[in-house]
Amino acid sequence: MRLLLIEDDAEQARFALKALREAGHVVDHAADGREGLYLALSEGYDLCVVDRMLPGMDGLAIVAAMRAAEKRTPVIILSALGQVDDRVRGLKAGGDDYLVKPYALAELLARIEALLRRVRDDGQTDTRLQVGDLEMDRLARTVHRGNRTVDLKPLEYRLLEYLMQHAGQVVTRTMLLEGVWDYHFDPQTNVIDVHISRLRAKLELSGEMPLIHTVRGAGYRISAA
Repeated sequence: MRLLLIEDDAEQARFALKALREAGHVVDHAADGREGLYLALSEGYDLCVVDRMLPGMDGLAIVAAMRAAEKRTPVIILSALGQVDDRVRGLKAGGDDYLVKPYALAELLARIEALLRRVRDDGQTDTRLQVGDLEMDRLARTVHRGNRTVDLKPLEYRLLEYLMQHAGQVVTRTMLLEGVWDYHFDPQTNVIDVHISRLRAKLELSGEMPLIHTVRGAGYRISAA
């Protein structure tokens, strides 16, 4: 999974980054609240770990701003403030979990896995995905664009499903390799480009508005805009 760690304590950040990456996650780091908010709003993370006391912008303000922008990315708040009222304020600001410092890295990893698992389970109830006139029925495993049926091979279907689950967000090469191909490394091939090209050919017939957009230097985004 792709995670964002917003933590200004250099030593704590170093240990957390090492543990998260060793667990197989792709992790970006911000040491400043404003930079962290920018990344949280502009990138497609699966989960954010946010320290409460940060330079530039308080962690609770970051979470509140994310929710105000309708960013639903799950958030674990880290804080040395561990009283009940402190935890309540963190959760009311929009946090999904609250971990009191000092914490064990094993507990942080366990909470991340539990929260991601809960999000995945909740996502299974969303049986229909739609972007513009493109619709996917995840129960029937069918795809329609307007009035026509789009016939996809299994891997093409998984690729499209992943893109539609992140509709409007930039999906990086790393995210696709891990989320669709289950690679935790880059095999340095053009496998993604080939499948994106095939998917476009099936989704975007002559005269139809493009849906899959290349974001130069970053990845791809599916949107009707």
